[in-house]
Order: sequence, then C-alpha cells, then structure tokens
Amino acid sequence: MTITRDAVLEKLSGLTLPDGKTLVAADMVRALSVEKGAVRFVIEAPNAEMAARLGPVREAAEKLVLQMPGVTSASVVLTAHETPKAPPDLKLGRHPTPSNGGVEKLDGIKSIIAIGSGKGGVGKSTVSSNLAVALARQGRRVGLLDADIHGPSQPRMMGVNARPASPDGKTIIPLTAHGVKVMSIGLMLDPNKAVIWRGPMLMGALQQMLGQVEWGELDALLIDLPPGTGDVQLTLCQRYDVTGAIVVSTPQDVALLDARKALDMFATMKTPVLGLIENMSVFVCPHCGGQSHIFGHGGVRAEAAALGLPFLGELPLNLDVRLAADAGAPIALGETEAAKAYRALAAGLIEQGVV
Repeated sequence: MTITRDAVLEKLSGLTLPDGKTLVAADMVRALSVEKGAVRFVIEAPNAEMAARLGPVREAAEKLVLQMPGVTSASVVLTAHETPKAPPDLKLGRHPTPSNGGVEKLDGIKSIIAIGSGKGGVGKSTVSSNLAVALARQGRRVGLLDADIHGPSQPRMMGVNARPASPDGKTIIPLTAHGVKVMSIGLMLDPNKAVIWRGPMLMGALQQMLGQVEWGELDALLIDLPPGTGDVQLTLCQRYDVTGAIVVSTPQDVALLDARKALDMFATMKTPVLGLIENMSVFVCPHCGGQSHIFGHGGVRAEAAALGLPFLGELPLNLDVRLAADAGAPIALGETEAAKAYRALAAGLIEQGVV
C-alpha cells in the first residue's frame, strides 16, 4: 500500500493536544516527508514551555503513524519556535577586536575540531551534524558551531529555529538539539535574507560566536567551516587554539584538487590534520542492492596514504541521510548502516584521544 502525506496528516488529525486542539489543526506538523514507507516529520511547538509538555504527544504521533499499513519506519522530532527579541546592544557582524597576542583558548572546551573542505557540495555540513550527534550518543559533551556565515545549514539539519537568548546583551545562550549545543548565524538573522558581509564582519561574527556563546564544559566543539580557504578559516586557525582539522572530500578528482588546497592551508597555519573522510563513497541502490561508485572510489584513502595522514573512513551516498537532514533529525540518531558509519567515525576519534 502506498502511503501519502495526506494520509499521514489525516491520521494525525485525530491526535489531541493538551489545550483541546488537534495536532494538525494547530498547524504544528512541519517537514513531513514520505519515502517508500519511511515517514518523517517535525512537531513544532510555539514555545519551549509547550514543547516540554509535548513529549507524550510526540510518542503517540510516532505510534499512530507506525500503525498505518505500509509504514516501515517513523521518525518524529519535537522542536520549539520562538523569536524573543535580542537586547539592542547584541549585534552580530561587528568588526573583530584586536588580539592580545598568541592563540586564544576557550575555557571549558577540551578540543576544537575544524571540519573543512576545499569546495562546496561534498557533504561537509552533513558530516559535521552527524558526527556531533554520534559523539553525543557515545557520552561526549559536544558543541556544534555553524561557521558558514553565507550559507548556514545547521539550523535545518539539527531541527532548531528559535533565536538564542541573550540575558545581558553580551552573552549568547546556545540552543540544544539531540544532545548537542548548537550555534549558527542562521539562528540570529532572517533566514530569507542574504548575508552580504565583507571580511572584517565575517571575522567579527566568528569571534562573537566563539567568545560570547556560553558553551560551558565540552569535550569537543565541532566547527563547520565554509568551503574554501578564506577569512573565516584563517581567523580560526590563526587566533584560536584549534586541536585539529578534518577534511571532507568526495573521491572524484575535481573534489580532491580542492581538498589538497584545504590541506595546504591547514599545513600553512600549522593546524594539525586529524584525518580525511571520503564522503559519498558508494551508493547502494534501495531497489536491487547493487553498489555504484558515482563519484569514484578510494581516491581520498589513496590521498591520505600519499600524504601520510590518517584516513578516518568512508561514508555512503544515501537517500535517507538527505531526508533525515531535511527533517532536522540527523541519520546518526538511528540504527541504520549509515548511522553505524558515523558511529564508527566517532569511536575512532575517541580512541585517538581527540575527544
């Protein structure tokens, strides 16, 4: 039996909220997707207080959908939407303050791990969010900073959209999702507006998101860098005590050309490279189970061997990974083969003593 979005919404329309309205009538169902029996959606409460009371509703919604004929899996994420006004003197995008000399350490943070790539489109942000979740699921205290100022994607991938609070106009309280503390410029600005900033504003925003955010005690702060080798990367590596960098690339030659530039940048900045990841390494057909190496295979492993750098692993090209990211529930939350790949990647970093 083919499952449709309308059928799922009709099923959910019978689910009553504490205030007497139904889940659908209250317009709280977001990002509903149906793919070959796999149903995913987000329940978005109007504020954090209501979200705290809707745990049983989330569980009931998941059970209801799982009972539908033809549904093979259901993933329901609970989040809150609220936009409190920031104090007037909290402004992101200011010019950076001068350095006191030397690299800066962030109090309470054991490791700062930069996740970069030479070019866009290789899945760096997907790797960042899933690695953060995988580390958190293995008992680590993790923060995730979306430093891609011009193209922030972590709010969507992590399923958060509330504006971070600032009790004093200076300190920023990060959001928490799936056991990970999350901060992104995308949470502070209108998501439909382009960020048209020059270098100094980019550097100032990064400085604020590192220095003004109350990260607390963390085993690791993962920083999702923008593509390339520009101002954000240089500011991070020159000014802060970065433990190391992970470079993500697909196996194709064009991507590897740019990955080498990222590796050269980290070497120039004297930032240790913790290893390379081959993303989109293999595509397994969901219909026949056949494997296709769409972007080639083994190129990143060979590059790591040639440079004497650790090869951290291969990650698949998987439709469920994309669907999970769009739904704000990273695939690493589950028990699929793709989730196991991220779990192995996290375990490897823990075994190295990096996290």
